Amino acid sequence: MNIAVVTSLYPVPLRPFEGIFAARRWEGMLKRGHAVRVVHALPWAPLPLGRYRALAQAPAHEVRDGVPVLRPRHLHVPGRPRGNAARFAQRALAVLLAGPRPDIVVCDYAWPASALAPLLRTARWPGDPQRVPCVVNGRGSDVLQVAGEAGLGRDLGANLAAADGWCAVSQDLVDALDRVAGGPARGVLVPNGVDMELFSPGDRAAARRTLGLAADGALVVVVGHLIERKDPLLALEAFHAGAPAGARLVFVGRGALAAAVEARAAQLGLGARVALVGERPPAELRDWYRAADALLLTSRREGRPNVVLEALASGTPVIATEAGGTRELLRDPRWLHRGREPEAIGGLLRAALDAPPAPEELRAAVEPLSWRASFETLERFLASVTAAVRSREGSAA
Repeated sequence: MNIAVVTSLYPVPLRPFEGIFAARRWEGMLKRGHAVRVVHALPWAPLPLGRYRALAQAPAHEVRDGVPVLRPRHLHVPGRPRGNAARFAQRALAVLLAGPRPDIVVCDYAWPASALAPLLRTARWPGDPQRVPCVVNGRGSDVLQVAGEAGLGRDLGANLAAADGWCAVSQDLVDALDRVAGGPARGVLVPNGVDMELFSPGDRAAARRTLGLAADGALVVVVGHLIERKDPLLALEAFHAGAPAGARLVFVGRGALAAAVEARAAQLGLGARVALVGERPPAELRDWYRAADALLLTSRREGRPNVVLEALASGTPVIATEAGGTRELLRDPRWLHRGREPEAIGGLLRAALDAPPAPEELRAAVEPLSWRASFETLERFLASVTAAVRSREGSAA
């Protein structure tokens, strides 16, 4: 199958881990024999500050693990999401039409990429009268935040109505897309997979030596961006409320709340027991999961968090707030809390540290969620949509 992927979220050289979960999917599909190219349309801003600076320096074209990645620029005006989405879609379409006709286009990361769906209804490649099918894939905040506080639910719904189908990485997101679209439920669950070879139980002492950590004492890790949606300050408060004396907390990730986390840790008298180590590559994450006694996740919103999959595959207990697809992975009330009270979350953390489950039990819970199973589900979905559109187009002719 010839697959064109249009997205706003994909790794760039200065941000190699941003969107890495998307890159894994499409690099994996390439290895399974599909032709894959990615159009990673980037915002152009007159003053490339902050995140835009890294994007501005991204190459216009590169090949990442065999996948061609094209990066056209579109004008980005802060505070104008509808106009930005329209310009994103127009630039992406121009790049697509300049290349070979794909069998299907995947708008990966629903907003703004889904704005391409209405344009593809009338777009035609030279010499081919049939239109190209289009599906939308949701991953998290691109659905929940856009349809919620961003107030763009109606726009997203119109884009879905123009698409030939949609899918998402969690059932919670599938249901959200169905609600936004209205009408009968049409979404399909296509979860991310987890690398069961890379993330596996290992020697805790050896992992700590590799990371330069002390061998004794409980270690709790928080893996993810230090941003409001992930609420790292709640994780810090929960650790303070429930972790035993001498336990340590390590934040693996970067984000705007890093300074706030450090300041609050100092106020709580935890400065010597809390560390921020920044963003780390997947191969090193494996050692952090193995070294840890528990992973703590206190997000306000989630798709289906990869860190939970990776930790469980590594045999590491996970304590989390009930957010989105997290509850699809953690069904046991010993590990999942519905509220946001640090004392209650801390109590679950202490219980997990006092009586941890067997690593084999945790790993068994995610063994069906391999990348191979994910690819097979995606292949069936894309093939069914392509066949349905081809059949309808043929009947209309």
